[in-house]
Amino acid sequence: MGLIDTHCHLYLEEFDPEQDELVRTARASGIEALVLPNVDLTTIDRMHALCDRFPRFAFPLMGLHPTSVGTDYICMLQEIEHHLSRRKYHGIGEIGIDLYWDKSHLREQRIVFEEQLRWSIDLDLPVAIHTREAYPEVMESIHKIGADRLRGIFHCFTGTRDELADILPLGGFKIGIGGVITFKNSKLADTIREIPLDRIVLETDAPYLAPVPYRGKRNEPTYIWKTAEKVAETFGRTLEETVKTTRKSALELFKNIKTGE
Repeated sequence: MGLIDTHCHLYLEEFDPEQDELVRTARASGIEALVLPNVDLTTIDRMHALCDRFPRFAFPLMGLHPTSVGTDYICMLQEIEHHLSRRKYHGIGEIGIDLYWDKSHLREQRIVFEEQLRWSIDLDLPVAIHTREAYPEVMESIHKIGADRLRGIFHCFTGTRDELADILPLGGFKIGIGGVITFKNSKLADTIREIPLDRIVLETDAPYLAPVPYRGKRNEPTYIWKTAEKVAETFGRTLEETVKTTRKSALELFKNIKTGE
């Protein structure tokens, strides 16, 4: 029984030409599967290529990342939707709202996010939600489209206890925990300590947000073990218990993932 990385961008050029070797290293370390959210139209072919090489280890999601949303969002969204009928995907993502860098496209981001939430309901697929400086806006859209009909992950959660308290009643959603929990000044461990461990899933967000002691370097799939160790410590569980529980939670969301050689 292995660990599942529920959010990894191993197909990005930051990993060229090492993707295959990193997959072998990840498998050898005890990682069972990588879930690969898409970013935009430019990343689809790279993502597919990696998943085709490792069809029972790397599993694609399809979606349009909020920071890629601009004035041409209608055409981009149509192309993303068209891909959903071309092959099997295991979720809709990476989607959401991000107001950290640019607030000028909030309207477009909201439209794109809500349309992709509708796809997830229609296709019965989980969502990988990105929210940065936009928590109220994201929650408003979730409730507007149908919180009781959605399931997925609040990817790379770094929010407050109040925000966590808003999410927990949404029974279809898990909390994605990555390398930030290992950072020296992070309050994330204290924030999540009192919630049930089975609401947690693990992720890297590779190549971003590498855990300590790799902070500041390119994140890699095997580094997720450092995050798993910190989560186990936070909840007072063994590493084995933590891996088993978070794996089960991940597979409850990604129901059609089948791993193995």
